[in-house]
Amino acid sequence: MKKLFTLVALLAMVLGANAKWSEKPVYTIDYTTYQGFPFYVMGYVPEFDYGHMTDFGASYKYAEVKEDAEETSDVIVTTQGGAQYYRWTEGGGWHQYFIADGIPTTIDHKYKVIAKVKASATVSIGINMGWGWGSGEQASASVSIPGDTEFQEVEWEYEGIGGASCNLVAQPGGATETIEWLSLEVYDWIKEGGREPVWLEDITNGDAETPWTDEQKAIAYNDMDNNFTICAWSKEKGVNMNDEGTGWNPFPATIVVDPLDENNHVFLCDGQPATTEGDASAWDNQFWIQSKHAWKEGLTMKIKFRYMCNYTTDVTCNTQFHKQTPSDYLIWHSINDVTFASNEWKTFDNTMSISGDMAGGWSIAFNLNSSVKDAVKFYFDDLSWQYLQLDEGYFLAGVNLNVTKDYDDLDNAIPFEDVDGTLEATIGTKGDANTYVDQLMISTTRGDDAAFKGGTLLPNGKIHNDPDEWLDYAPSANKKLDVPGLGVWKVYIDTEYDAMAFEMLEGTPYDEPDPIAVVTNKTEVTVHGQERDDLSDTAQGDNPQREEEGGTGETWDNQFFFVANRVLKAGEVTHLKFAYKASKAAKTTTQTHAQPGGYIHWAAIGDVNFEEDWLEFDNDYTVPAEADGKDAQSIAFNMAEIKEACDYIIKDVQWYLVDASLEAGQTYENLIDEEGTKNFFVKEGAGTTPYQYGTDPSGIANVAAKTAKTSTVTYNLAGQRVDNGFKGIVVKDGKKFVK
Repeated sequence: MKKLFTLVALLAMVLGANAKWSEKPVYTIDYTTYQGFPFYVMGYVPEFDYGHMTDFGASYKYAEVKEDAEETSDVIVTTQGGAQYYRWTEGGGWHQYFIADGIPTTIDHKYKVIAKVKASATVSIGINMGWGWGSGEQASASVSIPGDTEFQEVEWEYEGIGGASCNLVAQPGGATETIEWLSLEVYDWIKEGGREPVWLEDITNGDAETPWTDEQKAIAYNDMDNNFTICAWSKEKGVNMNDEGTGWNPFPATIVVDPLDENNHVFLCDGQPATTEGDASAWDNQFWIQSKHAWKEGLTMKIKFRYMCNYTTDVTCNTQFHKQTPSDYLIWHSINDVTFASNEWKTFDNTMSISGDMAGGWSIAFNLNSSVKDAVKFYFDDLSWQYLQLDEGYFLAGVNLNVTKDYDDLDNAIPFEDVDGTLEATIGTKGDANTYVDQLMISTTRGDDAAFKGGTLLPNGKIHNDPDEWLDYAPSANKKLDVPGLGVWKVYIDTEYDAMAFEMLEGTPYDEPDPIAVVTNKTEVTVHGQERDDLSDTAQGDNPQREEEGGTGETWDNQFFFVANRVLKAGEVTHLKFAYKASKAAKTTTQTHAQPGGYIHWAAIGDVNFEEDWLEFDNDYTVPAEADGKDAQSIAFNMAEIKEACDYIIKDVQWYLVDASLEAGQTYENLIDEEGTKNFFVKEGAGTTPYQYGTDPSGIANVAAKTAKTSTVTYNLAGQRVDNGFKGIVVKDGKKFVK
């Protein structure tokens, strides 16, 4: 087997000397062990005709086999789960699909992927590592797949991961090359050395060997003072009806003799036949493993338990995270699906990091009727929640960005000390320039890198070298604070008022701009939006045409752009204010672009609904994480959301950087000029190029524009083709839009 080293990361990485790639992969998949596509289908179905996963390129399209399908094909593709899809040899268009799912990850870690893969010709594709589907919840990489007759090892990397469970989504887009996948492994970049971890048990009676007392049996699931003393809760259809008579409440799980060992005791959920229709039937019978404490952002936990069922076959159940009260739903994902073996004990044993929407959870909920509605007995034993023992308080760490971006020594973060009621900590040593820093992290937790980063604090304004300037702060995970100089820094925290201040004791200050007044550009811009053709699409299966006749029109045939004076950084908070009206009521959607027409991300300032009378927009715009490294500079308005011709008018524009420490009407940077039109671009009609307002549209604008691509297919985020009536995020020609 040949080996090709392809390394494309999000950012240039400086790897610390005291870290290395894990010796064993944290995730592995061998596609040759599957007979069909094993993941959720997003509109495209890789096939397994040759014993490995094959993407036949964008020349093909797929649709689920249905009795009333208007189109059929001779080729039928079957997934691992048995779902069948028709395959056509024409009209595929843009495509994407999972290549991995359920990868255990840790907040802000780096990951290396090694795939054995080949293609019919060399092709570069995007592959996202994602922990959600919202803004900023994916890390991207561009990966070159070699054109060869033999499989090759291809490597690529990610950093800044923000979730505890990730997927990998390959996005070949419109590429027509055949790509064949043999296997894939994921490795974690881990720190060597550091403190020896101490794990604390967070469950009592997890082995079910101590019978519940009468007092414990009487504890109600919503008794917030005592319910966490019960580690196992059960809900059984028809047992323990609530006061309203509309459903059944959880109760302490029954402790019984192990069916396979008379000397052992276990927890039982005696599941009754599920009767609820639709998806809700999944939780007609439920079981909860309850911990004693809420889980903080960044907390690392070990989860272990034994489990089995008495059904005639194995039973698969999905899991969720719930809050302190069993049945109080928190988030749909947890430890992924769990398959109970029929009359045979299995053991679950995993380590995970709490991040994002999992924070604040207390329990794992098992939805026991996810796949089977019959009566089934579910058994659990040896329940164990363990979490890392951590230092609590306030801690300071820093780096010199000229040397590294990596915080490799967070175990030794400096503790704050109480000095006359104010917490103080100093990082760096006077007289030793090698210890100088220009970026800080301040956290309430020490002893585990993920927990430290999950417990960071964020001041609400620009940091200055001024111990008398106090900034309010709030918890915000994984926040790194740029300070205005390289040197020895002292930080002050007032916990009573949640405020902090910063002082450079030695070093080289960076130049800081003085506050300036917010400017208002009075130019009145009119976009003469042309009548749009019917939206492009054709009928397929159950999805009708997006409009009665169909055509070549797109929602971006008419557009308006705010163009900033410079490229914006992901995460920068700006404020946008302007007056607007139109010749008729008209909805517009907005996107983040590079130069006008250079699409980056579907999210910007949300929908703007024009009326015939003047309205005012006055809100913040945070540059989305997806814009990182992509030269974000423009906000685009799609003004062909309505079919009719319409004049859109915008005036009195302010666009500036936000700093909460400044007085109203002040900023450190205006993003547009006070006069002139170089910050305003328009596009009036399909097939035209955006141009600077007030200039000759046939001339060359001073911002190079890119014309949006035209596609005939629109998908939702699940990859399903949708019509014009669909509301939400859609993918068209490889780009996301909000409808």
